[in-house]
Amino acid sequence: MVDRRSIILVIDDDEKVRKVLRRALEVDGYRIIEASNAEEALLVLAENEVDLVTLDLQLGAENGLDIAARIREKSDVPIIMVTGKSDVLDKVVGLEMGADDYISKPFHVRELQARVRSMLRRQARVRSTNVDADINSASHANLYSFDGWTADADSFLLTAPDGSECELTTTDFKLLLLFLNAPKRILSRDQIMDQLNGQEWTPLDRTVDNQVARLRKKIESDPSHPKIIKTVRGTGYIFAAAVKRS
Repeated sequence: MVDRRSIILVIDDDEKVRKVLRRALEVDGYRIIEASNAEEALLVLAENEVDLVTLDLQLGAENGLDIAARIREKSDVPIIMVTGKSDVLDKVVGLEMGADDYISKPFHVRELQARVRSMLRRQARVRSTNVDADINSASHANLYSFDGWTADADSFLLTAPDGSECELTTTDFKLLLLFLNAPKRILSRDQIMDQLNGQEWTPLDRTVDNQVARLRKKIESDPSHPKIIKTVRGTGYIFAAAVKRS
């Protein structure tokens, strides 16, 4: 998971229901944003990195199924429908239109919390798999440029902004390429170790941190306050610089 509170968008036209959902979910540390209609919901999704949506299908004048369809056109954010106990047809149609799960009213708070946790864990696994796929995919690019630096993947040559050659070990260069192929994405220590050394590591292994520290000394103007490879507390690292490929 990323080093921030997961954001949950609660869509319901009943203020009392939104309040119940907010209280139930804030207990687990989530950040809750409320919306009472489609217009508000789509605006929230456009302006925030929402991790999950709860959507009441009974929204007065608006059709919750239509809102689910509009959300799915713009985003793959997980959607948990909140339905009436007897709304079997709506549940089926909702799932066919892109909702990921549903919970029937009246529901127990613990059931809601469990479903939300499960959905967020599932989403985290999907994102992790996508990152791994990007890392493993063969890139047609051989030259990478970032923050004035140029890395040549064919010759394992790193050129500094002043034109001088920066000497890196093979391991250091592989680590750099790993970051360059996943810029602006959080890479966990597990992912980095798996990519660099296969499965020959333990959770307490500090090899990744040592390798990152060594690479920072080569490419950061101030390794003690890195701006290119940033630490994500409790998770791993992110390559913050913009990367161009050619």
